[in-house]
Amino acid sequence: MKKAKMPSAEPAPSADGGHFPKTLRRLQIELVKLQSHVISCDEKILVVLEGRDAAGKDGVIKRIVEHLSPRETRVVALGKPSDRDRSAWYFQRWAAQLPTQREFVLFNRSWYNRAGVEHVMGFCTKEEYREFIATVPAFEEMLVHSGVRLLKYYLDISRAEQKRRLSKRRTDPLKQWKLSPIDKAAPKLWNEYSTARDAMLAATHTAVAPWTIVRTDDKRAARVNLIKDLLFRLHYRPKDKKLIMADPSIVFPFTEDVLKTQRLAQ
Repeated sequence: MKKAKMPSAEPAPSADGGHFPKTLRRLQIELVKLQSHVISCDEKILVVLEGRDAAGKDGVIKRIVEHLSPRETRVVALGKPSDRDRSAWYFQRWAAQLPTQREFVLFNRSWYNRAGVEHVMGFCTKEEYREFIATVPAFEEMLVHSGVRLLKYYLDISRAEQKRRLSKRRTDPLKQWKLSPIDKAAPKLWNEYSTARDAMLAATHTAVAPWTIVRTDDKRAARVNLIKDLLFRLHYRPKDKKLIMADPSIVFPFTEDVLKTQRLAQ
């Protein structure tokens, strides 16, 4: 009697055409090489990650920093502003978190809270919103001219996938900490967030600080392709050029045509 063939323990192929763990490991090796370059050349790297609730910001950040030096790597996820913060210059608390030489800093949400959740939820006035939209391009230009290498990613997710992930958070005891009152309100305000997203991207996409869109319904594909794009945009040696070519159907630059052709989740 022949023995039944055991199923393969190999992971399912990811959307980039390879096995996810293997591809991720190779990319994380590239990230370590990148950080060595950043440290040796006294560079300042800032990665801004924005997107709807449950779009996968925490997951991709975890994979980026997993094997990087904790001394030169920081993840910034600021909470609700204090009374003092609200009375100060809006960018002040973010400015205190900017990278210094040799640092690799990732913002899990950023000053763009004002164009997103604050604007939609009514946490800021219309005048404060208009002032932000008018001044943020100059603020970012100032950062870039001061030597900060700024990368801005907007993680886009479909309505159905967001609903599924938020529902899972309510039942998974390991993810319930992620569910906030803001998250609970997000599905009901889908259209309002879409309008705010489109206005934000159109007004704050500049030659100096452009936006890059990442489709995140497939978590694994989003993670590896965002990392590929990040590595492609930053200078270091030696670079595995074939490995870091991102899938243009998952990661692509924002343009006016992105809105016209409805490439973002509606």
